[in-house]
Amino acid sequence: MKFTVSSVALLRELQKAAGAIASNASMPILEDFLFELEGNELRITASDLETTIRAVLSVQAADQAGTVAIPAKILLDTLKALPEQPITISVHPEHLGVEITSSFGKYRLAGEDGADYPQVPEPTEVDEVVMPSDVLLRGISRTLFATSNDELRPAMNGVFFEIDFNSITFVATDAHKLVKYTFEQMESQVSASFIVPKKSLSLLKNDLPADTEVRIQFNRTNAFFSFDNTYFSVRLIDARYPDYQAVIPIDNPNKLTVNRQDLLSSLKRIAIYANKTTNQVMFSIANDSLTISTQDLDFSNEATEQLPCTYEGEPLEIGFNAKFLIEMLSVLDSEEVRMELSNPTRAGILVPIAQPENESILMLVMPVMLGV
Repeated sequence: MKFTVSSVALLRELQKAAGAIASNASMPILEDFLFELEGNELRITASDLETTIRAVLSVQAADQAGTVAIPAKILLDTLKALPEQPITISVHPEHLGVEITSSFGKYRLAGEDGADYPQVPEPTEVDEVVMPSDVLLRGISRTLFATSNDELRPAMNGVFFEIDFNSITFVATDAHKLVKYTFEQMESQVSASFIVPKKSLSLLKNDLPADTEVRIQFNRTNAFFSFDNTYFSVRLIDARYPDYQAVIPIDNPNKLTVNRQDLLSSLKRIAIYANKTTNQVMFSIANDSLTISTQDLDFSNEATEQLPCTYEGEPLEIGFNAKFLIEMLSVLDSEEVRMELSNPTRAGILVPIAQPENESILMLVMPVMLGV
């Protein structure tokens, strides 16, 4: 097995796959990249058994097809230290020694038998949808932060994908906040739902290019994302997602409209003075004026700011976790946002005033009770 390739092109593809290599791999061979050469096509695979990433690139092949597992760290470090140039990688068929030849010299390392690499899941008996990569990116970016870290609630440790023929909805919640993002126009002939782990989506988000199409295939156990020359295989979370629609309040007569950036900046300043356990800030709303205040009795810290707003409803005082609101406002890009409120004990709804055609996003945040 021998081939020649640009060092930069190889490094770029290796870095795509490298995110799937765990620092404490359950099997030693999972600390390697799997190289599979067939003709002029080199397939590079990395996996932690939950997420598998495969990149494909063209090379100049000098001889027969073959497979080998190459230690990831030493290979990445070598390529990072090389300027752009053609390099040749050859593998001894018997002892699996790997030799890298550059214009500077030769580097040898020990490879492992590619046949020992765990079997990569393949898309069998799958349904399929196709969507723009920028929509998938927005769906992930706007929901990922709202997932839970509670291992006792595995369903909340990922993002819920709900496909309903020509629309897809992304939902994430940790029981304190919830985000629902819907895209209304895509190619789909199926109705299905599944939960994708947050780590896998974080890796996918890092590798997704803009302005391309993503093919999503899925069955009961895995989801497969393919775009350009990159392929993701993800083991789905086997759990029932909570009925998120049931927790979204419908009757919210009090409506507050405010500049998103002004509110975000104010919350960042006020949160400095909030109790570090609750991050509680109080909203006092009346007569087109929003007063945001907080106090930390343990350290005698307090802060107050006032913002102009548009308000329809009865005067209201309600507490929120500033950290949650900051996270929500940071992933929106509308100039103004509206908060729909009922009373100090019920969840508040946050939505952008301007939303792109065929898209909608709704955020829910639970109140922090007075004195808590």
